[in-house]
Amino acid sequence: MAQTQWQQGKEEQSSNAKTAAEATVFVGVHERQLDPKGRLGLPASFRPRLEPRCYLSIGRDKCVDILTAEAFEAVAKDAVEKVRSGEMDRNQQRALASNTFEVVVDAQGRINIDEILREYAGLTLNSRVVVSGSFDRAEIWDPTRHQRISDEGLQQIAGTGQ
Repeated sequence: MAQTQWQQGKEEQSSNAKTAAEATVFVGVHERQLDPKGRLGLPASFRPRLEPRCYLSIGRDKCVDILTAEAFEAVAKDAVEKVRSGEMDRNQQRALASNTFEVVVDAQGRINIDEILREYAGLTLNSRVVVSGSFDRAEIWDPTRHQRISDEGLQQIAGTGQ
């Protein structure tokens, strides 16, 4: 069956969107200040990939994950498939879904971090935080915890850690 030009264009757009989403890489470490309202200014280099909306979720090692909309949709789809196949418990899926928040990046490049996520990651209002790239996502950390985790990773890479 022959495709119309519109269908071909939609497939190309879809393919290009997947390529762009796959090419989204977050690297570097940025110190930031969480304001009294729980807002965080995103690093300028991260903003274009996260605007106009992104997702904040509970992350491994007690950080807050920042995911692009496309990346979070893939995480959600993967979680559903893992529950269906028995690789993930339904309670884990529920915990992930109920502790994820869609946020809009405001005109100043800020996002609001929900109180649930701040508590989970040990972040307090009006305090320093670290925004760190983790290739497929960015992460928000308590500075002390980030330093410990980073040091452990460096030791492992150097062959001197566990």
